[in-house]
Amino acid sequence: MKDYLIRGMDKHGRIRVFVASTTKMVEDARRTHNTSPTATAALGRTLTAGVIMGSMMKNSQDVLTLKIAGDGPGGTIYIVSKNNGRVKGYIDNPSADVPSREDGKLDVGKLVGKNGTITTIMDLGLKDPYVGQSNIVTGEIAEDLANYYAYSEQQPSAVSLGVLVDRDISVKAAGGYIIQLLPGISDEDIDKIENTLSSIEPVSTMIDKGLSPEDIMDRILGDFQMEVLDKTDLIYQCDCSREKIERVIMSLGREEIQNIIEEDGEAEVVCHFCNSKYKFSKEELLEFLIDN
Repeated sequence: MKDYLIRGMDKHGRIRVFVASTTKMVEDARRTHNTSPTATAALGRTLTAGVIMGSMMKNSQDVLTLKIAGDGPGGTIYIVSKNNGRVKGYIDNPSADVPSREDGKLDVGKLVGKNGTITTIMDLGLKDPYVGQSNIVTGEIAEDLANYYAYSEQQPSAVSLGVLVDRDISVKAAGGYIIQLLPGISDEDIDKIENTLSSIEPVSTMIDKGLSPEDIMDRILGDFQMEVLDKTDLIYQCDCSREKIERVIMSLGREEIQNIIEEDGEAEVVCHFCNSKYKFSKEELLEFLIDN
């Protein structure tokens, strides 16, 4: 099934939902970063959350950065996304792994760590970006994001994220959803949604069984006359380029560039998001000095 995301709303405008199927996207990230099984699950959950959150922004030039910085061996997870379904990300220590939990599931909470923060930065083209932050609660990411929405955004939200890693450590299924309750929803409807969520299968299981985002929305919110408002294809894609890296080097200033020339004679820059390497010779660095 092709990766895509749907945005839905009930006919009364009291429930907003985003559902994403992200299996290929997460597998592409796993291949790019050669992640361990638990790191794949952690990065994949955060990528799925990031691409959903990015879709909530209004303008194509808006950029969302999601940073999960726990005290576990995986280190910090960084995600950058836009509302066009393009997302990129990495985890500091992709080879880090931890033993599975007693129930046999990957222990993402231990890899991420329970002490730390979730930070979102939304660059909306204004003078200063919007920054929101909350504490990590479990390290399992979905619960932490639900907590973020409740306390940083004052937005009641149900968040589910899942990555099913196959025996050959490839990604078998991945996806997630965010349900947001809007003003005017009744306590009875809230109870109905909570009861459904308490008994429904994990989102990765549903995707592994072949359910589409529309099917999943219907499974959870079928009693609420939901309408799909739009659909977005998803892709893991880095937008780095040699020209962008050149601008980064030039921004270092004359003194720092001169130090690089004297100490190393050349420069190599590696993109964290896609591992692409950009090499610059001494002659090219000297040209940067002239232009700087």
